[in-house]
Amino acid sequence: MQKLFAADGPGDSYFVAADKRLVGNPRQTVWVQYTDPGRAFTVGLWRSEPGKWKVAYTEEEYCQMLEGSSRIEAVDGSSMTVRSGDSFVIPRVFVGTWEVVEETTKRFVIYEPDAVMRPTAG
Repeated sequence: MQKLFAADGPGDSYFVAADKRLVGNPRQTVWVQYTDPGRAFTVGLWRSEPGKWKVAYTEEEYCQMLEGSSRIEAVDGSSMTVRSGDSFVIPRVFVGTWEVVEETTKRFVIYEPDAVMRPTAG
């Protein structure tokens, strides 16, 4: 079980899409540690360099902050700052911005029922 929760290997790195970036060009890395066969449930680690970008969630996401700090702001102006040790949920349909203030690492648990693979008609 220990290996399931470790960030083994280099992970998959990428940059935020240009049309979503607001500040900087943060490199992000994800380590997917588990995905169910239907791909509706995913667990892993995520790390990001400082920057700010637009978000629009189609999934439910539980987050546990492991390192750093980030500021999450909804389109209505409400916001929260999250730091190492904090846990929270971002609901499906959340729209706003995510700003990494200090390099951030979080554990995520995502549930996205629309992502479920359906059998194709034969």
